[in-house]
Amino acid sequence: MPQLMPAPWFATFAFSWAIILTLVPMKTLAHLFIPDPTLKSAPLPTKQPWAWRWH
Repeated sequence: MPQLMPAPWFATFAFSWAIILTLVPMKTLAHLFIPDPTLKSAPLPTKQPWAWRWH
């Protein structure tokens, strides 16, 4: 069972995870986050809504 012998694959596994865990946070933290948009007050409607008769 070759998976029980860690010599051929463990170094590759450890180095690849070390590289991934150092590069991914740097790439994600490099993004610029825009601030939350401020809501502008909407103008009130000047027309009265229709009175719909359902009966």
